[in-house]
Parts: sequence; C-alpha cells; structure tokens
Amino acid sequence: MSDDKDIKAAETEAAAAAAEADAAPELTPEERIAALEAEVAGFKDRWLRAEAEMQNLRTRTQREVQEARAYATQKFARDAVEAAENLRRGLDAMPGKAPGEPEVLTKIRDGIEGVERSFIGILERNGVKRDDPTGKPFDPEMHQAMAEQPAPEGVAPGLVVACWTPAWTLNGRLLKPAMVVVAGK
Repeated sequence: MSDDKDIKAAETEAAAAAAEADAAPELTPEERIAALEAEVAGFKDRWLRAEAEMQNLRTRTQREVQEARAYATQKFARDAVEAAENLRRGLDAMPGKAPGEPEVLTKIRDGIEGVERSFIGILERNGVKRDDPTGKPFDPEMHQAMAEQPAPEGVAPGLVVACWTPAWTLNGRLLKPAMVVVAGK
C-alpha cells in the first residue's frame, strides 16, 4: 500500500515539476539539467524500491512454498501416527513370550512386530519421528503431563518418569504431544 502512495507522490512531484517547467520556460540549460537529474534520481529511487519489494516477494513466496511442501501431509501424518500407536497398543496387550507357548502366538507376535518396524520406518523416511521422553526434562511444548508423582530415589523433580505415548513430529513440527508422568517434589 505504501508503495502505491510513494508512486503517486512521485508522479505528483513529476507532474508539478513538469508544470513548473512549462510555466517557466526561461530556465537556463544548467537549471534544466539539474531539474532533469533530480527527476532521474527520483525515478531511480522508485525503481530500486520496486526491485527490493519484488525480491522480498520472491523470497517470501519461496519460503511459503517450501513450508507447504514440508507440512502438506500433516493431517495424513497425524492419522498414520494414530495407526502406529494402535499397533503398539496391540503388541502391548499380547501376553509376553513364555517358554512352551503355542507356535502360532509367537508367529503372530513376530508378524505384528515386523509390521510395526516397517511402518515406523516408512514414517521416519517421510519426516515423521517419534520421541520417548522418559528420563528427559518435562517440556510443555512437546509433552502433556497426565499425572505427577513423587520423585523416585535419584530422580530430579521435573523429569519425565513414565511415558504413556511418545511425542510425534513432522519435520520438526509437533504432530502429537507425548502423554507423560512427571516427577514432583
């Protein structure tokens, strides 16, 4: 908007200068040269400002396009993360390995673990990362405190002592916060 005002002001000045030149045709050649040089300087200044604005526009557009590419799959990634967490919940619900368990149970467990590893690998190759914050300081931007418990022996207050679900990010941007238990005082 201010560029339009600057352009209109410069055009008004140029028109006023032209009117003065028409009204006072008795300018000396030196005065006429000085007036034209001033007009050229005004045009050059406007041109430089327009070039700077165009460069700023190009830079801003390029940054917006890069961000759009990096985060275009955010909704899909959030849904895929939910599927990955459900796979983990399914594995956690299965009974632990025991000697003498039926072979079919072992094969099912191993198959689901393989699917989970493959799925997590696909997510990571596409910029989706998970982070288990257990043992790290509580970060309110990455973690959601679900409970607080007294700090166990040797654990400083403010550290995450348990993680119900990990934090998930897409190219560094939070998709889903970790649900954690924090050590209190």
